[in-house]
Amino acid sequence: MPSIGQILERNAHRAPNREALIYRENRYTYQELDRKVNQTAHAIAHLGVGHGDRVALMAPNSDQFVIAYYALLKLGVIVVPTNIRLAAPELSYQLEDSGSRMLLFDPELAPVVESALASSDVKGVSLSNYGNWAALDALAALESSDPPATIVDESDDAQILYTSGTTGRPKGVLLDHHRVIWTGLNVLTGVGLREGERLLHVAPLYHSAELDLFLMGGTYLAATHVVLREFNPSVVLKTLADEHITAFFGVPTMYQFMLRDPSLEHLDLSSWKIGMFGAAPMAPSTVTHLANTLPHLVLYNLAGLTEMGPGGVFLGGDALRNNPGAAGRAIINTEARVVNPEYHDANPGEVGELWLRGETLMKGYWNNPDATRQTMHDGWLMTGDLATIDENGLITLVDRKKDMIITGGMNVYSVEVENAIITHPSIADCAVVGVPHPDYGETVAAIVSLYPGSEITLEELRRHCQPLIADYKIPRKLVIGPIPRNASGKVLKYQLRQQHSS
Repeated sequence: MPSIGQILERNAHRAPNREALIYRENRYTYQELDRKVNQTAHAIAHLGVGHGDRVALMAPNSDQFVIAYYALLKLGVIVVPTNIRLAAPELSYQLEDSGSRMLLFDPELAPVVESALASSDVKGVSLSNYGNWAALDALAALESSDPPATIVDESDDAQILYTSGTTGRPKGVLLDHHRVIWTGLNVLTGVGLREGERLLHVAPLYHSAELDLFLMGGTYLAATHVVLREFNPSVVLKTLADEHITAFFGVPTMYQFMLRDPSLEHLDLSSWKIGMFGAAPMAPSTVTHLANTLPHLVLYNLAGLTEMGPGGVFLGGDALRNNPGAAGRAIINTEARVVNPEYHDANPGEVGELWLRGETLMKGYWNNPDATRQTMHDGWLMTGDLATIDENGLITLVDRKKDMIITGGMNVYSVEVENAIITHPSIADCAVVGVPHPDYGETVAAIVSLYPGSEITLEELRRHCQPLIADYKIPRKLVIGPIPRNASGKVLKYQLRQQHSS
């Protein structure tokens, strides 16, 4: 199997005039993109980094992100994609933990970068002109467009992806070129992506799903990548129509805003064939609403973990429409089990932990063998996700292990409570956590955000939930306020527990 950079280079010869990358007014063919990547790779090499070095990349979605990413991989550099929302101490931690020698950054992030690098030996390089920093695009313009001479093998390390940090300090997931390529191959085979697709990238490219599933998978097929810098529902819908997008991945909140956008009724979205969602649970009611609103769209639920590339289980088409709350079965080239506390396969309907293994399983956590040992067992990834499996092998996720609530000795899985709450017409978003209770140990707390002009009381919420879930699962505490999410859309429940434990 070739390296990631070789795949791009082959496309430059196989489909040289096909559009490869579109960002704002900039449009690149595969030949033009490959040449630009080569120039950028030479510029980075002349700045003093090369094969095996770690380089962090901190930028919002843009053509510059894509070009820099592929340039680093052509040099055999291990890329550390970095969340643009990090505070300076968080960025400093990831740079130090990964041993990064250089940080490539977008100029709009300069204040955080300058603070993080103030007492660091890491070299900062701006992607474009900013102050006295070296500007990568200007340096690249002076370089040759010939491929760099570096030999990169599929077994060479490619990425350190820091986990979302939903349970504490992030850990770096180490993947090589082989694993990244197979991550893309698995999803494009599973959902039926084909040569020449037109993919819309709105979710952050520094996140493993957009980067490895869709940038990598799409590049393997010589797809056209249309990149938006940020999410705006009206802009996304217009781009879907204007650029004749065929496939799109978004987090559930994106779909919710798109469903409420008035332009949805008037645009021609007939080119859009495949709609994928993941990174956080989508309420069954939203899945049904989406399927009814866009009946021509084939929907796929992708439930995976960064530690699997990301990869995991998926469900689509009629199976998803008939089982809108299910996660599905193992994606292509992957195995999945639901395991009880004795490490045996759980019986149908019994709650256990989801285990995964396959070609995309991480090499381990960077510089953290103890965490690797705690997460891996006999070649399986112990995901920390609680799930059930039915007689037909259909898996349904019910909670994270650490998010399960035990109230008066009864187990409450937050996902099923959230699915009941979100059907209330006043509620735009919700999260359920356990908070301390003097008699029951824990009790169920609901944190909700409301649509503009809406109101709700605890009594009204409890009446709404009463016919939907058992009494002991109904929230005893209601908080109306913001719900913290990370860049991939996952709720930071540990923060909510800390904020509302009193």
